[in-house]
Amino acid sequence: MSVISTIENFLSEQKIDFEKSDNSFLVTLPGEKKLQTHCALVVGDHSLSINAFVIRKPDENEAAVHHWCMSKNAAMYGVAYAINELGDIYLVGRLPLDAVNPQELDRILGSVLQNSDSAFNPLLELGFANAIRREWAWRVSHGESLANLNAFSHLI
Repeated sequence: MSVISTIENFLSEQKIDFEKSDNSFLVTLPGEKKLQTHCALVVGDHSLSINAFVIRKPDENEAAVHHWCMSKNAAMYGVAYAINELGDIYLVGRLPLDAVNPQELDRILGSVLQNSDSAFNPLLELGFANAIRREWAWRVSHGESLANLNAFSHLI
């Protein structure tokens, strides 16, 4: 079975939302803190590339955000935090094609989801605290719901 077929069968069997285009898959992983993590799986000549968006470039405390990410990298399975040319934060990884099987896809996508979801609130607190405070104040002044900001009430 080809690597592309293995990936497509795994995603379908696990009922994971995805879009397929030639040698790539755009996968949507459901989370709890970060409601969705979008992850690209690209089958190359020699490896499977994994790239998942975590957060945009921090508005503040960029060095602290990067330090937090780098301090986590050594303990992570199959992926690591990285930044792109705009400063946005991603999870990236690479697997040799002969390692791509259902068990490894489960492990690597589980790692992406775990590391994206568990990092979301700490990274927002470090990199966007002032924006969160402004949003909180605006919502209070306009009588809007604070439901999705409750995790950050300690910043107010």
